[in-house]
Amino acid sequence: MNLKSIYQEVILDHNRKPRNYGTLDNANHHAVGHNPLCGDRIDLALHMEEEHIDRIAFHGESCAICKASASMMTTVVKGKSRIEAETVIKEFREMVIGNLDLSGPHHLGRLAVFAGVRDLPTRVKCAILPWHTLQAALNSVASISTETADDSIQAATGHA
Repeated sequence: MNLKSIYQEVILDHNRKPRNYGTLDNANHHAVGHNPLCGDRIDLALHMEEEHIDRIAFHGESCAICKASASMMTTVVKGKSRIEAETVIKEFREMVIGNLDLSGPHHLGRLAVFAGVRDLPTRVKCAILPWHTLQAALNSVASISTETADDSIQAATGHA
């Protein structure tokens, strides 16, 4: 089985059965992410306990890549510290824009299946929107868009 078919399998699985999908009671961090170019919208809520992500959930309307990315992201960051989550956010962003060498050390694990997104420029923002939204939530930013002037993702990928 090649990487491309594994990628497709993982995307389909997480799109059909997204993990941590829904709302979260008693969230103490929240952000909404929006990609106006394709219409993806992610509403992300998390509950932090002493700088660790205790619980996390998302919902919204999005394409399969965005939903699968959000689903996998929530499973990976649950239980991690803020610093660990920020490391994975940075590495994921670098990977999908083609700036992370996966043969070197990284913390992505199964998330590496998204490496192929870098070859689909119009889909990069779909994959990265949940991560951008998580970073906003961790930093108490209520909403974020892939098309804002100060968006580091837009700067790295250009207009998709």
